[in-house]
Amino acid sequence: MVNNKALIFKNTLAHAFAWLSAILIMGAFMLLIADIVWHGTQQLSWAFLTQAPSNAGREGGIGPIIVSTLLILGICIATVLPLGLSAAIYLAEFTDDSKFHNRLIRRTLDILASVPSIVIGLFGNAFFSVTLGLGFSILAGGLTLACMVLPIFIRTAEDGIRAIPQSYRQNAISLGLSKLTTLKHIILPMAIPTISIALVLGVGRALAETAALIFTSGYVDRMPESIMDSGRALSIHIYDLAMNVPGGNNNAYASALILLLLLLSINLFTHAINRYYIKSKYQS
Repeated sequence: MVNNKALIFKNTLAHAFAWLSAILIMGAFMLLIADIVWHGTQQLSWAFLTQAPSNAGREGGIGPIIVSTLLILGICIATVLPLGLSAAIYLAEFTDDSKFHNRLIRRTLDILASVPSIVIGLFGNAFFSVTLGLGFSILAGGLTLACMVLPIFIRTAEDGIRAIPQSYRQNAISLGLSKLTTLKHIILPMAIPTISIALVLGVGRALAETAALIFTSGYVDRMPESIMDSGRALSIHIYDLAMNVPGGNNNAYASALILLLLLLSINLFTHAINRYYIKSKYQS
């Protein structure tokens, strides 16, 4: 009886601690969001979304900044999806941990995922901007972000593909299906939700990145004419207004709000695509 009471007390204490931790984290998050929304909405307008910055960003809007951000993000996603998905399929379906080089690949990806962004930025500047001659450009910034996102995407997508029960593969083999057919029609469709999560995690990190883009895409706040032009991302714009421009806090808050809304839109869009796909695929 004493042991049961002690066990109940420990379970209650652990339950209360878990709830308290969740409340504290959510409280801090909501305070941060409320602060950004409160200050950001005061500056928000259609003109702010479409006009170019002026007076070092204290006045005007962020139209060119949004375009540059979307271009950088588009290059990043267009690079990550084919390369990352191919690598994840290889690691999940064609390798095992019994061989040293396979374990080495996974450990290397884990290390790369934790490399500080400033290091990735210096690599991007040395390789893409200098060695490949891309200079300070949107293309160099997007490729640098892809190098940062790829390890996270590959490892997350690999875990999602590995999570598909082995019996599905065995049943496909027994029916005479090839490896490629099994991947195309069974494994990858079932892993799409996890692959989408991997992409959202990567996009979230890419959108918030500052250090890597300072050395690659640059500071220029004019409207880019091509991906070879320099372009300022939203994260860099927010940093510059908050740290280097006296009187730029109001526009920094508004820019931060737009960045949050952009990230939220991407998450909601991905979630809607997943729901639609699952409903049409398995509930029709």
